[in-house]
Amino acid sequence: MADKVVPHFQNSSGHDSVAIGAREFMCIGAHPPFDHPHVFLDMGDENEIVCPYCSTLYKYDATLEPAQSSPMDCTWTPVAA
Repeated sequence: MADKVVPHFQNSSGHDSVAIGAREFMCIGAHPPFDHPHVFLDMGDENEIVCPYCSTLYKYDATLEPAQSSPMDCTWTPVAA
């Protein structure tokens, strides 16, 4: 069993860039049902990465919690079944 949940982020509003508090995360593109395949992205030692599907530029921000984003509307939480 996984010891942590991988945060998910989306960019339905079309922001130029999204600051996030995680270096490993899932990008889903836009809010479902307009999402793209949920892709795992890993910044490694870098401070930014571009999603290969939606071209969103994600920037690591150490002042944010792992599941937080700025703008805040880019954090995605799945709806419980």
